[in-house]
Amino acid sequence: KFFIDTANLNEIQEAYDLGVLDGVTTNPSLMAKEGIKGDENVRAHYKAICDIVDNNVSAEVIATEFDKMIKEGEELAKIDDKIVVKIPMIKDGVKAIKYLSEQGIRTNCTLVFSAGQALLAAKAGATYVSPFIGRLDDIAYDGLDLIEQIVQIYDNYGYPTEVLAASIRHTMHLIQCAEIGADVATCPLNVITSLLKHPLTDAGLEKFLADHKKVNS
Repeated sequence: KFFIDTANLNEIQEAYDLGVLDGVTTNPSLMAKEGIKGDENVRAHYKAICDIVDNNVSAEVIATEFDKMIKEGEELAKIDDKIVVKIPMIKDGVKAIKYLSEQGIRTNCTLVFSAGQALLAAKAGATYVSPFIGRLDDIAYDGLDLIEQIVQIYDNYGYPTEVLAASIRHTMHLIQCAEIGADVATCPLNVITSLLKHPLTDAGLEKFLADHKKVNS
């Protein structure tokens, strides 16, 4: 699955129109980047995103305490059936994932940086787990190794939790995640559109068009 990691409606629409978009991930930083502030405006923006895509819009809670995460998560889930509540990998977050999952609310456990964290998220019933591979690369740890570990652990025990590779910086990250067996990759629009590009495609098309022009001129 391809998710786009943005809160920009134009980028989401462009990715959707390409015909390959399966969902959207957002976070408070991405909302701030678009100048979206205030609870009502943020929720209206989530609804606008849901109106573009078919499913899977991750909306992140701001709270870090169990009761507040539950309240916020339930409110986010009411916006649209497409909403997946994004919960941070902390102790109260794991408890909130368990609770929300039992209520039939889909969850995305975010800020995952170890196989142990991913195992806890799966045990709690998370729909998605989001390992941040680019941020691991930033501290000289191979984020792709973590994806491989999580995929193996989930396969070993048949966990239904899907591995959502996040913090993807370039096309090789995306291809390697697909090779390893990640269920989902979320990335900026330019990473998805970069998959279109190859110099031999450009050269071949240029030759086809030139040959056609010669014959038909």
